[in-house]
Amino acid sequence: MLDLAQELADWIEEGREFAVATVVAVGGSAPRGPGAALAVDGAGAVIGSVSGGCVEGAVYDLCREALRTGESVLERFGYSDEDAFAVGLTCGGTIDVLIVPVTGPARPVLAAAVTAAAGSEPAALARVARGPAELLGRALLVRSDGTHEGGLGGHPDLDRTAGTEARALLEAGRTGTVELSADGSHCPGGLTLLVESNVPPPRLIIFGAVDFAAALARAGRFLGYHVTVCDARPVFATPARFPDADEVVVDWPHRYLRRTGTDARTVLCVLTHDAKFDVPLLKAALGMPAAYIGAMGSRRTHADRERRLRSEGVSERELARLRSPIGLDLGARTPEETALSIVAEIVAARRGGTGIPLTGARTPIHHDGAEPGRTAVA
Repeated sequence: MLDLAQELADWIEEGREFAVATVVAVGGSAPRGPGAALAVDGAGAVIGSVSGGCVEGAVYDLCREALRTGESVLERFGYSDEDAFAVGLTCGGTIDVLIVPVTGPARPVLAAAVTAAAGSEPAALARVARGPAELLGRALLVRSDGTHEGGLGGHPDLDRTAGTEARALLEAGRTGTVELSADGSHCPGGLTLLVESNVPPPRLIIFGAVDFAAALARAGRFLGYHVTVCDARPVFATPARFPDADEVVVDWPHRYLRRTGTDARTVLCVLTHDAKFDVPLLKAALGMPAAYIGAMGSRRTHADRERRLRSEGVSERELARLRSPIGLDLGARTPEETALSIVAEIVAARRGGTGIPLTGARTPIHHDGAEPGRTAVA
């Protein structure tokens, strides 16, 4: 439900009662992943989506019913072979949807979670998505400093264990499910918790104030990244040339990178293809955490770049992290097409995709790179 935080914060401020339906699990090919939400208020207004349209009508009715009864419910939707017009997913997968009325005792903690998310405060919301009826929908809000609000009920150790798991997912910037027992131990089978994390958007840092960078900044912003463009040349690195960037920095790329730092979600795109910029920048980047490091240039430029980096002491293991020439082979020519090829590779790297056409392929349409015993999505 945190993906609707801005709208729900307005509803809470206006005093509206509402119910929220949230995808808590998916199986096979499903339109949206865990955390996708739809909300319905007492007057019947609706925001959000859980399936891209397949089951919205049925979920809407369940939200209205939850508002009437005040009870949470877990519902599974899948494709009906017997009746293709029955309520279900035409894509052939299944989704489990948790419907929770944001009324009564549940309202304060859910309101606090929405307020935190709307204010861009790092926080994780853990809810019982599967388990005993009396615990279904119970919520625990965990903040980045470890403090929490609300509770899941049941065994006194449950909140402690759930809080630890939620904070781990929050630190990783991930949303997913955790299997626990009702007594708070890690034995699966008793409870399934959906943990939604609200964290600042991941960073996309583009080095090189060129036309390709302007197109890539647009694409990166569309995908939800906080976009920075960095170049040492002040005449080129101006906000007017990069209106879609969140910030434009005039500095030597390697110096700025060391100063700003990175994390495991950061994407670095080097578009300068000039050795005096590339080599010190990539030497620094390949020793830092990042989700993706790509560099533009021909294969000849790439070979020369690798030779220079090796001479600077960069190891083969570090070089293996570098994606160069940058992007997927789309036959791109224009800056916009090139930006598309780059962000396609970024998404494939993030989601575990192969980059090959789905037509005729036997690869999964939706990939899950979760840890054993825990499912998670970025």
